[in-house]
Amino acid sequence: MRIALVGDRSPGVRAHTRIPLLVEALRERDGLALDPYWIPTTDTGGLDGFDGIWVVPGSPYASEEGAVAAVRTARERRIPFLGTCGGFQHMLLEYARGVCGLDVAHAENGPGHDYLLTPLACTLAGHEAPVRLAAGSLIEQIMGARQTVEAYNCSYGLNDGYRRTLEEHGLVFSGHGDSDESGAGEAVRVAELPGHPFFLGTLFQPELAGDGSRAHPVIAAFAAAVARHAAARQPAAG
Repeated sequence: MRIALVGDRSPGVRAHTRIPLLVEALRERDGLALDPYWIPTTDTGGLDGFDGIWVVPGSPYASEEGAVAAVRTARERRIPFLGTCGGFQHMLLEYARGVCGLDVAHAENGPGHDYLLTPLACTLAGHEAPVRLAAGSLIEQIMGARQTVEAYNCSYGLNDGYRRTLEEHGLVFSGHGDSDESGAGEAVRVAELPGHPFFLGTLFQPELAGDGSRAHPVIAAFAAAVARHAAARQPAAG
């Protein structure tokens, strides 16, 4: 079961050191023999041959277009997809451009005229915070609860002015947190695409949960979707 870990691998990114531990934990605890390949954002062609695509944290990426292209491949080819932190942000960027037809930019990646992703009112870098989950959503089914507390290491999120447009084009925002320290308002923390085998993005970083010996439910659910995709690709016996 081949999964593409899309991101510019660096020993200085905590998530990049955690992910191999989680892959091994899934192998030992759940019997899911994932075969991970680290793919730099400058080389994201040919991902349609993978059983899963995970755009991992570590932005700004060397290639914004490469990260966006990885998301597009997963969406259009119906390959299980997970985007965490920067991966979540570029999932929204791809959807806004590729589905909604918007000419939008990410404020972290340089100058632009219309920013889909903008600095958070209060940075979440190095913080844990509660996330409220929508009833009946994929993320609620995965977590088995209506609220969870998750770790972040990010400073950018969705510009709320674009939320309705993305929703009108089919994207579901299924997890929310407080938009500022007073607890006023709701800010998007999770997005998912109904009808796709598995297409989920979280602004929080599930790979940072625990000590690395057990995969977070989001990562375990992604791995299970990868296994289903791989099984479906196998030729029928006889």
